[in-house]
Order: sequence, then structure tokens, then C-alpha cells
Amino acid sequence: MLRFLAVRILGAIPILFVLSIVTFAIIEVKPGDYADYIRAMAINQGGASVEQAEAQAQAYREAHGLDDPLIVRYIDWIYGIVTRFDFGHSFYYNKPVATVVAERLPATIALALTCHLLASLVGISLGILAATRQYSWVDTLLGFISFLGMTIPRFLLAIIILYILVFRLNVSEVGMFFSARYGGAPWSWDKFVNLVQHIWPVVFIATFGGLAYNMRVMRGNLLDVLNAQYIETARAKGLSEGAVVMRHAVPNALHPLVAYQGVVLPYMLTGEIEVAVVFGLATVGPAIVGSMAIGDVWVTATFMLVLAATLIVGNIIADMLLAMLDPRVRLGGEKAA
Repeated sequence: MLRFLAVRILGAIPILFVLSIVTFAIIEVKPGDYADYIRAMAINQGGASVEQAEAQAQAYREAHGLDDPLIVRYIDWIYGIVTRFDFGHSFYYNKPVATVVAERLPATIALALTCHLLASLVGISLGILAATRQYSWVDTLLGFISFLGMTIPRFLLAIIILYILVFRLNVSEVGMFFSARYGGAPWSWDKFVNLVQHIWPVVFIATFGGLAYNMRVMRGNLLDVLNAQYIETARAKGLSEGAVVMRHAVPNALHPLVAYQGVVLPYMLTGEIEVAVVFGLATVGPAIVGSMAIGDVWVTATFMLVLAATLIVGNIIADMLLAMLDPRVRLGGEKAA
């Protein structure tokens, strides 16, 4: 297992390198840069003439290397990451990109992991319930819920909930984690409750899609396993139906869902990003969208690289869990002992 882990980590390095190139190139394809944002602000808010604004923009490009060739800027960025763990300096926030990431990424990952745990526990449980009551009204109702979760776009559901909260329920504190009185207060039960009151729409929407997928896959896999011969043998030995399902059928039906864990964290992160953009939360989503809009390239590139890293790490964890769950699975061509 340790050998497999080392091989996968070493293999992830060139993958990250290629992804960084592709990401950086895609970001730079769009016309304009942060100097154009400087020029627009100088004209619209500073009252500068077009010539003065262009001179300011050009001076900014020269001072920050925005006129350098694309390959030079990319090499400087990667060199700073490898040698100093320096992801560059954010033009808009006027602080190191690592600081921007440190401010927003922990809350994003915490939300994504919360959504993942809820989607897995509730979705798998409902999938077992639906499979063991096939064609009943319970199965039909859960199938309809799964259909809604798989088909309704998350951003659309976020807009609907936002409309209800703001225009129907007159909720004013939207787009924040806490009320003003809890902003700098130490952690307490009241502060936790206040946090839940503010982030439940994000958690609900991001969880809904993952829950529907887990439920659907678990139901289908469990139905296949319940028809297997060894399940009939277990029943013939006199085991209760609950023991047959939970001890013999469920562990084998979990294999595809364990493999799914390799992509679930990026899926939950993107789900959180979509919803956070609509609600305006101070997480990764608004930072990515805002940085792309104004040409803050180092922020955009770093966040995209972080998302790529979560995908690779998730796949490594999923492979290890699958090997631990099923002793027949051996990695690197090894045979079962």
C-alpha cells in the first residue's frame, strides 16, 4: 500500500504540471489583463482622459511584468511555487495569493466536506431503503426525489431559494456567514446556530445533487447484489433479511460509490462554488469569478490548480479505500495473497 501511495503521488506531479500549463493558457486566452481594469477605473472613477488612463495602464504592465511573454510569466509563477511556495501577488486584493487562498479555502473545504458527508450518509441510507422496498410507494417517492436532484441545476435552485428568502421572507442577512454581532465573537453554541442559519441554503443545494447520485447508484447496485447466488445462500443458512442486506449485500454494493469518492470532493467544491457565487459568500467561488473578470490571473490560476489537486488527491484516496474494502483488488498488478 505504501508503495502504491508513493507511486501515485509521484505520478501526480507531472499531471499537475500539465494541468497548470493548460489552466494558465486558458486563462490567458481571453483578451485584456488587470491593467485594462486599471485603465477603466481611471476613466470611470478617476476622471482621467483616455491618454492618461492608457499611460497608467502601460506603466502598471511594465511594473508588474504583464508585458512579458506568456512562457516567461508561467515559468516565473511555477518557479516561485516550487522554490518559495509563492503563488504570486494578487493585483486586486493587493496581498499574496497564498493569503487570499488561506482566507477563503478553509471555509470552502469545510462546506464541501459537510455536504459530502451528508450526501453520502443520507444518500446511501435512502438508496438501501429504496432497494429493499422495490416498486413500493417509498421507492417511487425516493426515485422522484433522486430525479429532481439529478436534473435541477444548482445555480437555478440557488436563485429560487434566494428569491424566496429576500423577496418573500424579507431576510436581509444574505451573503455572509454570521450576523454582525457574531462576526468577531468567540465560538459558542449561539454562534454555531447563527452560522447554520446563514449557510443552510448552500449546504442544502450542494448536498442535494450528491445525495441524489448516491441514492440512485446505491439502489441499482444493491438490487443487482441482492439477486446474486451467494445472497440466496446466506438466506438459506437462516440469516435474517437485515443481516443478509447489511453484512453481505451492502459492502459489495458500495464499490462503485467508493470509486466515486475520487471525484466527489471537486464535485462538491464546484457545487459550493456555484451556490456561493449566487449568495455572494466569501469563499472560493466568488474569488474565482471576480478574479477572472478583472484579469487577476495569479488568483485564478492558483485556485484552479488547487481544484485540480483536490481531484488527484481524491482519486488516490478512493483507490486506497477500494483496495482496503475489497481484498480481491490488488494494485500495480499484484495478486491476492
